[in-house]
Formats: sequence, C-alpha cells, structure tokens
Amino acid sequence: MRRIALALVSSSAVTVTASLIAGQVLMAQPSPVTRTILQQKDLEGAEGREVMMYRADFVPGGALARHFHPGPELLYVLEGALILEQDGHPPVTLKAGDTSYLPFKHIHKARNASNTEQVKVLVFLVGQKGQPIITLVL
Repeated sequence: MRRIALALVSSSAVTVTASLIAGQVLMAQPSPVTRTILQQKDLEGAEGREVMMYRADFVPGGALARHFHPGPELLYVLEGALILEQDGHPPVTLKAGDTSYLPFKHIHKARNASNTEQVKVLVFLVGQKGQPIITLVL
C-alpha cells in the first residue's frame, strides 16, 4: 500500500512539474506582432471616436490569425513584406512602400512573408474609443 501511495505521489509530482514547464514555455514565446502607439487622439467632431497611429512590427515568420479592428485602417509597409488575406479576397503581398486599406471590422489575417526578416508597418486607425486594437475571430 505504501508503494502505491508513493507511486501516486511521484506520478503527480511529475505531472505538475511537466505542466509548469509547459506553461513557462508557452508564456516565453514571443508575440508575433509588437505594436508601438505613436499617437492617439480623440477625433474632433466625432464623439466616441479616436484616431491612432501605430507601428506594427512582425517577427520573422510571425502571423496573426483572423481578426478585425474597431475602425478602418490605412497601412503603409515601411520594410519587409506582409501577406494580407482579407475574407472574400485573394492574398496580397505588400512590400516596402506599398499601401492598403482595411474597412471597418473587415475580417482578415496577416503574416510576415519572411522567416528571417522583420516586417514593419505604419498603421492609421480611426476607431471606436476604448475598444481593443484587435479582436480575434474564431
């Protein structure tokens, strides 16, 4: 009986340790995109709306799943290449100097076209104040 209890305790300890390690590995993975807000202001004459300018930096191979934003966006690729897939449209590769427009709450996904280089995108968003910059869609 003592051996069974010891075996159960040992098994539980291994399971807990493995879970903790797995959790730390998942938490340690970098985000595919880092957003740096450059300006954020209330939109004059449009109560409850704001304008935001931010830089989105995609790590090499970084991808965002299907999502939408709280307002229309204008994109300008500063460096690298971004593959943009809007629902209902074929994928488009945007390179440095290219621009794009994403309508209000239009579902799309985006990924870095390179596994070795970063992508930097300048984004202008006119959105609903207080809403998250991104909302994931299942």
